[in-house]
Order: sequence, then C-alpha cells, then structure tokens
Amino acid sequence: MKNKDNVHSQTVHNEEAEEEFDFFELKREGGEPPQDFREEVDGSAGVRLREDAGGLEYIDLGAEKGAALKTGKKKSHLGMIVRRTALVLFTVLAVLVFSLVALLHTLLTGPSETMRDQVVLSAMQASATKWLPGLFLEEALVQEICARSADVQEQMIPIGVFVSSSDEEDDSQDSPDGEKEDTPADEWADAIDGMLYKTYSGSTFKAYILLVKDPSRVYVGTSSDYKSGKIGIRIFDIVERENAVAAINAGEFADTNGQGTGDTPIGLTYSRGDCVWDDGYKRTFIGFDDNNVLHVFESMTREKADEMGIRDAVSFQTGNVLITNDNENVTLYYAEGNIGMAQRTAIGQRADGTVILLVTDGRTASSLGATRNDVIDLLVSEGAVVAGMLDGGSSAMMYYRDYYTKYDIDTAGLDEYQRQGLTNRYKAFTKPRHMPTFFLVEPEE
Repeated sequence: MKNKDNVHSQTVHNEEAEEEFDFFELKREGGEPPQDFREEVDGSAGVRLREDAGGLEYIDLGAEKGAALKTGKKKSHLGMIVRRTALVLFTVLAVLVFSLVALLHTLLTGPSETMRDQVVLSAMQASATKWLPGLFLEEALVQEICARSADVQEQMIPIGVFVSSSDEEDDSQDSPDGEKEDTPADEWADAIDGMLYKTYSGSTFKAYILLVKDPSRVYVGTSSDYKSGKIGIRIFDIVERENAVAAINAGEFADTNGQGTGDTPIGLTYSRGDCVWDDGYKRTFIGFDDNNVLHVFESMTREKADEMGIRDAVSFQTGNVLITNDNENVTLYYAEGNIGMAQRTAIGQRADGTVILLVTDGRTASSLGATRNDVIDLLVSEGAVVAGMLDGGSSAMMYYRDYYTKYDIDTAGLDEYQRQGLTNRYKAFTKPRHMPTFFLVEPEE
C-alpha cells in the first residue's frame, strides 16, 4: 500500500473537453473524474485507486494484464511493419509492370515495323507468351506478321562447292571459351568421348555445339511407353537412366500456355527402330535411318518411314527444314522475315556422317536469342549438309556429362543447372522441363 505522500500526482488530458484533471485532487475534494478519464485509467493504464481509513491505495491490476498490453503493442508494431513492407513491394511491382507494359506498347505500336515484327515473332516462339502480341495488336496483323515469317528463300549450292568451302572455314574453330584458334591437322586429335565441344558468341546469342563423330551413337530416348499416362522426364533423369554421355531436347509436345507435362509427343516418333508414336499429325520430320544418315522432311507417313528404314526420329511443328541435299546440291532454307529471337535447338549432319548438336541461349540481357537464319549460318559453318530445327524456348537444353572438368571450365561462373551438366544457361519460369523425347549420345566404346 502506498500513501498519497509517496505517490506522484497523475495528470491526464481529456481530449474532448481540452482540460487537465488531477486525479488525487479530485478524490480529496470528493469529486469524480470524467467517465472517459475513469475508463482510461481503469482500462488502459491497468491501475485503480481506493480510498479508506488508511488513506489512498495505489493498486496494480496484475502483471499478466500488463504483459498482455505489452504483447498487444508488439503485435501492433509488427503488423504495421508487415503492412508497410507489403505496400512497398506492391508499389515496386506495380511500377515494373507499368514500365514493361509501356515499353511493349511503344515497341509494338511505334513507328518501327522491324522492331514490332521482332517482338511479335519472339513472343510467338514461346508457348507461355503467344498471347502477348494480342494485347496491343489486332489478331489479323499478328497473323500477317507470322505468315510473312514463314516465307522461305531457298539458296542452292553444288554439294562439292559447299563441302569445300566448309572445309576452308574449319581452318579456324571456336574453343570452349568462344575464342578463335587454329584447328589441328586432325580435327579429332583432341576429341574427348569421341566428341568435340565448342561455343560461339554471336551478336545476340551464345551457342553451344557438340560434334559427335560416330552417328550410330545418336538415338532417340523416350520418357515412357506413352500408354501409362506418366508425365515426361527431365534431361538429368533420362541421361542417368540411359547412361548417356550427352543429350539435347528433341520433339514437340502439347504445351498450352507453357504448362505442358510432356507425357506424349506430337507427330510421328521412332526410337531404336520402333515406331513408338503415331497420332497422324503432319509435322517436320527429323531422324536417322538404319545407315545412320540424317533425314529431314516437311512431313512423313509411317509407311514411308518404315520403307526408308527409319530407326530414330521425332517431329516438330512445320516449316523447320533448315538444310537438305540430294547428293548433288545443298539447299539452305533461309527466312528473311523470321527475325524472332529465341532459345533454339537444332540437329544436323556433315557429309562424313558427323552429327552436329546445337543449342543457343536466350531471354537474358547478354543473350537475347538466335534467329532462324542465325542457326542455319552456324550449321553451315560446321559443315552441315542436312539439318532441322527442334523444339526451342524453355525446352532448349544441352547436357554433356562433366564437360566443365573435361574442358577445364571454372565452375564458379556456372549456374546450378550447368553444374549438373547443362552446357547452356536455362532461362524459364520453371525448373527444367519434363519432355517426352531427347536425342541421346551413347558412351564411346
């Protein structure tokens, strides 16, 4: 118990009346404080005064109530921090979205038709962004731009001249660090695993190239029997299952809005000499026959494929024939209007049978992506006399087991997927895709 003499006078401000009250003075004079003052003292301060014969008593209502009040204040303070942080993040996100929309609007509706077409065609390369051009342009215009991009300009070169010019270009090759260096007299003298790995840096992309000397080692690996309803398989898992030394993604699969699970292919598909999928869809057909010769056709039937002795093949959309030859002439299928940049995957073959596996980066500031013509030019520089485009975008991947050790590449500069075996930088909103087919490379015997 504490007397008035031992207790300091409490002065409380009454906000409504704009007055100050001395609680002890009121009690001595027999008055009563205002009701709002009584509630503030009793409810918020957690104390009350009692007067009896012994004088004034100052009573603490309890540590528990005080602790509860303190906890409430802490929670209130924490909630305020959370709300303010959320507001800041929302504001930043809103500014970024607005800036992106404004930029796209400028590019797509501005005066430069070339820039407009490039943005449209780049967006159309990915399943997840095909809807984007329609936000700013009429559907008819989008379709017109896409139709122009499909116009192909064929360039025919006698195969003897073509092979000779390719051999001359081979006098200077890219090393894994992207710099030019003289090729030894025997190109394969420094081969590892019966393969040569190199990179190339273009103006808007970086490419990863794997040359496989023995074409019989290249085959199509499948995720399942396509009858069980299983989702596709990731590249890391299939190379382990198959004990493959290298791999690239291969054929098409349903991928609405970028949400495909890769459970089944689209188009005629062969693996190890068997037709494993035939849904009747006509697609660009890319595959090897029993003589290990690569063939690329704009469409293929199962009957014709069986007659040709196709052992491993996949299909990918239409218009993806890049290079063909009839043993007399090599034909290049350029498309000057197809200026969309994207991550790309392609496969080709030299006249001597060497298989060319190619993947390019994209979707980054340092590597926007490659155009169709970029890919053709790269394949030509490697001596391809036949080639086709495979699935690209977020599907574009090349795996080469322990390549960074074999080629003495510093892993500090690699991302998490490259340290697992990817040579290219994987850029997508998801982890590496589940897919139904891959071109795999068996270990060297």
